[in-house]
Amino acid sequence: MDLNLKDKTAIVCGSTQGIGLASAVELALLGANVTLMARNEESLSTAIETLDKSQGQLHRYIVADFSDTQAVQNAIDDHLRLCPDVHILINNTGGPSGGPIIEATAGQFLDTFQMHVINNQILAQAVVPAMTKAGFGRIVNIISTSVKQPIIGLGVSNTIRAAVASWSKTLSAELGPRGITVNNVLPGFTKTARLDAVLTIRSTAQGKTKEQVAEQLAATSPIRRFSEPEEVAAAVAFLCSPAAGSINGINLPVDGGKTESL
Repeated sequence: MDLNLKDKTAIVCGSTQGIGLASAVELALLGANVTLMARNEESLSTAIETLDKSQGQLHRYIVADFSDTQAVQNAIDDHLRLCPDVHILINNTGGPSGGPIIEATAGQFLDTFQMHVINNQILAQAVVPAMTKAGFGRIVNIISTSVKQPIIGLGVSNTIRAAVASWSKTLSAELGPRGITVNNVLPGFTKTARLDAVLTIRSTAQGKTKEQVAEQLAATSPIRRFSEPEEVAAAVAFLCSPAAGSINGINLPVDGGKTESL
């Protein structure tokens, strides 16, 4: 199986912690040059030191706040002027705060749409020319199992994640002939800061401790535990490999089998 990413360059968004950082680590282990992209430069400089360099990789980072789409545009344009070759793009952005969808404001929907759909579009438009020239490209969007089964209490997130999934499916058909695949990885409950926030919301709503809520949620998974970020990252890295060249336009749940749809 060809998993070799030597001489390939990846941009990984939201990559200073959680699934984003774990994905960057896995891609580096497969030989890729990795460019981290996030808003906190101090965290980026710390995270980059965790990446493997044993195959002579050169790792970089880009500072950009994903709440500002123009800043993302400027940052990727500046980066590509110096480092134009990109073969892999991992779109990964933290979700909005939870709560009943009926209480969500129009601004929450608009802000989240900008952070996810619009930023994904900006980055894809920026890197696809280089992928097309290389005849090799991988775009992987880390979204959520909510595109198959909406998660109670995350109404805005459910809505926008579904929009990303449709954007991705459309893009996969357009870019497939160029040797570029576009896929979505759908994490379930994974041990990240996002899960901690969900546990806090449910703990307050149910009048239970976070530990009690966590135990109940873990018990709903066939594997009886939460996923590790590294397990999600392994799926991301595989989809980026040459071995996954004919996997295109899919939603891949990494949730221990919890999602009840096929």
